[in-house]
Amino acid sequence: MKRRTKAFAINIVRIFESLPQKGAAGVLARQLLRSGTSAGANYRSACRAKSTADFVAKMGIVEEEIDETMYWLELFIEIGILKAEDVEVILKEANELLAIVVASIKTARKNK
Repeated sequence: MKRRTKAFAINIVRIFESLPQKGAAGVLARQLLRSGTSAGANYRSACRAKSTADFVAKMGIVEEEIDETMYWLELFIEIGILKAEDVEVILKEANELLAIVVASIKTARKNK
């Protein structure tokens, strides 16, 4: 999972570098960069959690960041800056990561 979230972040950086950096698109691009790279950093933090409650809280942040990244990608598609087929793979990976994170949170809560 650490490897996957890091690869996800690298792909987000590559997408960011292809986006316009001026005007509203530039502001949105920075939001995408922040959330897309934050997911992996927060996952690493969750791996060092001091308790189940700490793990669940940190994984909740990972969940939010991945979901937010998906939002920004979808927004770029809808405003015509990105083509859906160009980000199809990264959106699929985001969905898979999100499902893993949600399942991990549910399991941790159940085993608490």
